[in-house]
Amino acid sequence: MQRSPHSRGRQAGQNAAVHRGTARIAPGLHHKVHQLQQRQHQQHLFLAPQQWQQPGQQQHVQPQQQQQQRLVASQASANSAAFPGPDGWSGNSSEQSSFLSAFWRFLRPHTIRGTILGTTAVVSKVLLTNSAAIDWALLPRALMGLAALLCGNGYIVGINQIYDVDIDAVNKPFLPVAAGDLSPATAWLLVLGLAAAGLAIVAANFGPLITQLYGFGLLLGTVYSVPPLRLKRFAVPAFMIIATVRGFLLNFGVYYATRAALQLPFEWHPSIIFITCFVTMFATVIAITKDLPDIEGDKANNIETFATRMGVKNVSLLGVGMLLLNYVMAVGFALKFSSHFNVPVMIGAHALAAVVLLLRSAKLGAAGYTQAAVNSFYRWIWNLFYAEYLLFPLF
Repeated sequence: MQRSPHSRGRQAGQNAAVHRGTARIAPGLHHKVHQLQQRQHQQHLFLAPQQWQQPGQQQHVQPQQQQQQRLVASQASANSAAFPGPDGWSGNSSEQSSFLSAFWRFLRPHTIRGTILGTTAVVSKVLLTNSAAIDWALLPRALMGLAALLCGNGYIVGINQIYDVDIDAVNKPFLPVAAGDLSPATAWLLVLGLAAAGLAIVAANFGPLITQLYGFGLLLGTVYSVPPLRLKRFAVPAFMIIATVRGFLLNFGVYYATRAALQLPFEWHPSIIFITCFVTMFATVIAITKDLPDIEGDKANNIETFATRMGVKNVSLLGVGMLLLNYVMAVGFALKFSSHFNVPVMIGAHALAAVVLLLRSAKLGAAGYTQAAVNSFYRWIWNLFYAEYLLFPLF
């Protein structure tokens, strides 16, 4: 049915008002949307993603561009709230603040927390069990070690975002490369700079063994994401890489480096054996469940994960079962090596963690495994991971 000229005129006036309001609220937004529209061309120059796409993949991803453009507007508003200019909106006058915000998201803060907590927990445990060897003059060296680990963490999650840009456009459009807040060229400069800085710090301060382990970790992070291997496409190699880096390399490397810095001979302490085994199992669960929120994008891009093969419900239950087994193992470890652990604290903490896990699993099931419920469940898995490291020095 045709509208009257008066109605069409009124609608045109409303549209013009909205346009003027948008222009007042979000100066510079059109530039960001244009930047996003140029992203596919930039990817061709720097990434050549077409080499790795399967037939039909491009057609599936392209319809997400309108969603991404809407998200750019939303993210621009979020950035302005976090870094307001004199008029309450950063716009083009806060390019540095916008870059810092994008860089922070590029580093994936939840993985940074895990790295910081893990490093601090292991170092604290060594110091508590060897208090006579404490030398505060080593603090700057310890901080340099932490900086190197954060650089390695940033390289691994960054290189993954560069090569996962089309998948992230569906699964995680808030990430800065997928959202167009960081160009592929800038992302490459960041990851190469982080890797070089981390290697330089480790080589200058921690000797050949730790340098080799650090380089091995970077290599694993590379083959996980980068074609032609791109082992993240395959469920078993993917979780093995994550478990090795997050479980063994981090805990053993920090423990070895700390004892060497304190001039203590290396020996396996039961507490370090425990945390290495526990976190390796926990990292395996994280590797299996991390793809639960990403199942749609992974299917569209032919990424094989446990979630795409087994379904959300089955993978969730598998993760819960593995974590419960991990908590039972922790209790058994405390009883077996009771002279090396605070048994009541260790048993009580893991029993409480198991109860929390079961409650979160029940809530996920009651919600029908919706996307929001899955995201919340996955965040709680990370919360339990953080809690283990926070409590570890007390065990």
